[in-house]
Amino acid sequence: MAWRDMASFCSFWKFRNTSQQRRRGEMELGTHTMQCTIQSHGAALAWNHSYDWLILLLLAVIEVVVYIIGPFYRFVGKDMMTDLKYPMKDNTVPVWSVPMYAVLLPIAIFLLFYIYRRDVYDLHHSILGLLFAVLITAIITDSIKNAAGRPRPDFFYRCFPDGKDLYDKWGGVVCHGEHSVIKEGHKSFPSGHTSWSFAGLGFLSLYLTGKIKVFDRRGHVAKLCIVFLPLLVASLIGVSRVNDYWHHWQDVFAGGVIGLAVAAFCYRQFFPPPSDDEGWGPYAYFQALKESSANTDTLHETNAQNV
Repeated sequence: MAWRDMASFCSFWKFRNTSQQRRRGEMELGTHTMQCTIQSHGAALAWNHSYDWLILLLLAVIEVVVYIIGPFYRFVGKDMMTDLKYPMKDNTVPVWSVPMYAVLLPIAIFLLFYIYRRDVYDLHHSILGLLFAVLITAIITDSIKNAAGRPRPDFFYRCFPDGKDLYDKWGGVVCHGEHSVIKEGHKSFPSGHTSWSFAGLGFLSLYLTGKIKVFDRRGHVAKLCIVFLPLLVASLIGVSRVNDYWHHWQDVFAGGVIGLAVAAFCYRQFFPPPSDDEGWGPYAYFQALKESSANTDTLHETNAQNV
């Protein structure tokens, strides 16, 4: 009796695994047979999301305005200077390089997947989601920077470049450095480098998690190494901000949380959870696949009736 039960159990699992493989094969077949290229679907897809692109443009304008406004000039007293007397250093990671690795690098990887799969839905939604993540993060970061006005660790030498400090009768600093340098010195919290890094590279990490099917229950550790790499780079960039004395550690931590949280929300707006069976593609692709299948079934039924 036990052997019979064991045989039945094994037959059940064989049937289950075969069914799963068949469904997986049908899905993978669908991804290759349904070619959605820029030429065939690109214009219609962009038009359908024209409002999203307009909102994206509006966010870019808002970010420029927020950046120009400038920070709140918080009171800085003589007794606070002990923690703000670090030397001024150049950025280990230049400002101009941030859009390069946080925006252009992920887009380049999105294009590689497009060349391989010819799925314009994936390309369009990944780029749109990434840009939303970065711009929303930038607006949140710069808004908090302006509202907080926290001085940077090197504020002393921004305020007193010659090292000769001067204070008013209330004990507040009387700066005689360059206005632009002092203004930048009140933008410590949170870290913009870090928030941008975790927004762009965090989105890329989520994208890769879905694409290479990290959670396929097969236990390939190499896949984890791939998706952790962008997060490691973002973390090291955050550490460099502390080492350069441009930020306190709290600024970096807050920037990382903001960037990663926004990236996760924006990714989930366009893609299923990476752990989902359909986590390798955007919602729009599966919707188009479903509509295409429904149209094909309708056509077959019509042809059958005519015959």
